[in-house]
Amino acid sequence: MRKLVRAAGLVAAASAGPSATALAMIDDHGEPERVVIFADEFNGDSLDRDTWNVRGPSLWVNNELQAYIDSPQTVRLLPEGAVEGADGGVLELRALAHPDGFETPSGRVADFVSGRINTRGNFDFTYGRAEARIRMPDLEGIWPAFWMLGNGRWPDTGEIDIMEYVGEPDWVGVALHGPGYSGETPIVNKYFFPEGEDVTGWHVYAVEWTADSIEFLVDDRLIYRVTRPMVEIYGEWRFDTPKYLIVNLAIGGAYPAKTNGIEGPYYGLPDETAAYIEQNGATIHVDWVRVTQSAN
Repeated sequence: MRKLVRAAGLVAAASAGPSATALAMIDDHGEPERVVIFADEFNGDSLDRDTWNVRGPSLWVNNELQAYIDSPQTVRLLPEGAVEGADGGVLELRALAHPDGFETPSGRVADFVSGRINTRGNFDFTYGRAEARIRMPDLEGIWPAFWMLGNGRWPDTGEIDIMEYVGEPDWVGVALHGPGYSGETPIVNKYFFPEGEDVTGWHVYAVEWTADSIEFLVDDRLIYRVTRPMVEIYGEWRFDTPKYLIVNLAIGGAYPAKTNGIEGPYYGLPDETAAYIEQNGATIHVDWVRVTQSAN
């Protein structure tokens, strides 16, 4: 069993913002295993704006249907006890229908609004383990993700998709993107849950990132390993520079449409899910997000 303890004097080699912690994971023999360089347990009254940026409607990619907005309707913290199975407080990202259409600064009118947060400019790191405990709904055509980007132009500084879900509850996807292997990337894999499990339960989605390999894990199960030589078949290895964290809830768009074949009236989103969102909204819950590095 591992536990988190205060570990003064352990210094992490990362560009850490105010939420970086002086914590370490200690094994049963009392030996330090990993240093926690970032941890947000979402136990406060509101999102830590010194750590997280909330994106707004100027961002639009992948022909997604939503507009991201900075609002308590789409990004909020719920207190301990509000969400069954959570360890404490919870981050909730929520997608809602916007019956009159939400007009973005570019003039695009979106039928849905949702939430997206990132740590760009506040926290990034190079090498280590990033993980989050997440629960998602059984709704075809939604597209939540937990992922990382480099600080430069996409895809030149690399993208690590730790978890993507497009509404088929028995699997999630992982991927890498970079120069020569972006978009329809060949560096991609699906993880199918064991019988009796699916995305509607709590799961820990993680990536273990080193100088020469990237391993993807679900609940500590290794589901895919990518090595530098595998990537260099297609292009340059761009996973040696800092990456920042992103959590978002998209609606429809390219990946859901590629999976479910739905072209309209909503691209990648079935009518049943659109109607559900109109009545109830669609939510994902994040119990915590952590980044650790080796203590050695």
